[in-house]
Amino acid sequence: MAVLLIPNITKDQGLVVTRRAAEILQQLHVPVLVPDYGIHWQLSGVTVLPEEQAYRQADQVLTIGGDGTLLRSGHSCVRYGKPVLGVNLGRTGFLATCEVEELPDKLPRLAQGDYSLEKRGLLCAVAADGAWQMRAINDIVVFGETRMHPMDYRVYCDGAFVSSYRSDGLILATPTGSTAYSFSAGGPVLDGAADVMSLTPVCAHNVHTAPLVFAASRTLEIVADSENRDRCYACADSGPQNILLPGQKMKVTAAPEKLQLITFQESEQFCAIENKLMRR
Repeated sequence: MAVLLIPNITKDQGLVVTRRAAEILQQLHVPVLVPDYGIHWQLSGVTVLPEEQAYRQADQVLTIGGDGTLLRSGHSCVRYGKPVLGVNLGRTGFLATCEVEELPDKLPRLAQGDYSLEKRGLLCAVAADGAWQMRAINDIVVFGETRMHPMDYRVYCDGAFVSSYRSDGLILATPTGSTAYSFSAGGPVLDGAADVMSLTPVCAHNVHTAPLVFAASRTLEIVADSENRDRCYACADSGPQNILLPGQKMKVTAAPEKLQLITFQESEQFCAIENKLMRR
């Protein structure tokens, strides 16, 4: 087996944690790979490969940073079908659940294959003309060009009208993303293993507006109202944006791919919710 290390060089200054992880893995006789980002890694005994080759040769991926680091690498992990474990150097760590002090315990278990894979669903957003298509591990967000006035949106589920929203935007979240932006906007926290997606309006101009949860088998259609005075934007996991002019729409469905998170106990998500969310 071989493990690919993906460090956040801003958070892991001097690559202190990355070096520690590499040393533990090498002591376990596990080959360590790092991507060729054009920097001098100063890590002894590791193999530097082009990014695509590194992902293909790795059996597991270890991100070192925070949830954002795992999220960015997660799309490549999905593309190449690799399971990922995140080492948390951030403030929260809902995805990156391995703390630095746990490395001596969890890396030997990783090397022995003593772990489980928790498969997390993704969303797929497609513009009406098909020119923009993105996957989301966390969420797909629709928002207006300016915050000076709200925008109007219409939502359909499998062709049936659901509701109209006048709001600053809409968040369509996976269970993984339910503890991120959606939660901040008042959305529900979802079981990571649930096959669902949630719709949460942002600052809706209606006190009776509530978040909705849909089965992942549904097809949602988001329409930017034709009476909107400005254009809207859509993005997936804060990636490249797509313009939605008044009257234009996009579809959101469950993606066929899954993100494989390496876990060492079945209750890991709920421990993170209790310790890192409820006790803040």
